[in-house]
Amino acid sequence: MTTAAVLATGLAFGEGPRWRDGRLWFSDFYRHAVFTLDMDGVEAKVVDVPGQPSGLGWLPDGRLLVVSMLDKKVMRLEPDGALVEHADLTELADFHANDLITDNLGRSFVGNFGYDLHHDMAERDVPTILGDESAGSTTLARVEADGSVHVAAEHVRFPNGMALIDDGRTLILAETLRLQLTAFDVASDGTLSNRRVWASTAPQMVAPDGICADPEGGIWVAAALGNAVVRYAEGGEVTGQVETSQIAYACALGGPDGRTLFAMTAPSSEPSVVDGHRLGCIEIATV
Repeated sequence: MTTAAVLATGLAFGEGPRWRDGRLWFSDFYRHAVFTLDMDGVEAKVVDVPGQPSGLGWLPDGRLLVVSMLDKKVMRLEPDGALVEHADLTELADFHANDLITDNLGRSFVGNFGYDLHHDMAERDVPTILGDESAGSTTLARVEADGSVHVAAEHVRFPNGMALIDDGRTLILAETLRLQLTAFDVASDGTLSNRRVWASTAPQMVAPDGICADPEGGIWVAAALGNAVVRYAEGGEVTGQVETSQIAYACALGGPDGRTLFAMTAPSSEPSVVDGHRLGCIEIATV
């Protein structure tokens, strides 16, 4: 086990970390903006997102895509600085839109909460929620580069972080409330097939939130129920772990050599605990 070091403090709730152009890009839900951070811990704001930002991606021409959670949209940052609607997910998203991943053609897969998880957590305990297959069951959306929206997969439970492996031929999806990493084959037109369990995270009680893939084919998983980012191999073997100072909700690999694991941490995901406060951190470890 490796212990992470704190690189930055003062976030409200960080999500959607991505390494690009020598910097970490990330969303902060409750500061309602996208930021970058360099390896010295210097932060810069990229764009305000009033609808609460989450997942990040880029079109082939370099324009930024960002999920606007509360209005269930994917927004696009134009060269002139204007943030415009790229795709409307309201027909498919049952609650807040959330994470996304974008391939090298500009095609995105976008998840959503499926239902009001925080309200449910106030009413029921975690084991009861996990045992209720209807909780968070929803649709994974596919958004083409032109902004058209399609059904990618149905009956996924709280579809969250994603990773593309095998040169984009396999999509790994974190189903948070199924305690599972689910794999799909990705066809050239973006359709998904051959749904299968890539790894169960249930034995470790890891609720997979944000995830990222490493060059060796392992998947790093932010635990969401604990202070750790855990590496899984296909089949479910745990092959690495980074301990964090707070609960880990998202992760990314980057840094100058590509071996720095960035973890977005906070004391809770409950809005009443973190909204309006600056308790979130970005933690790092070499893996």
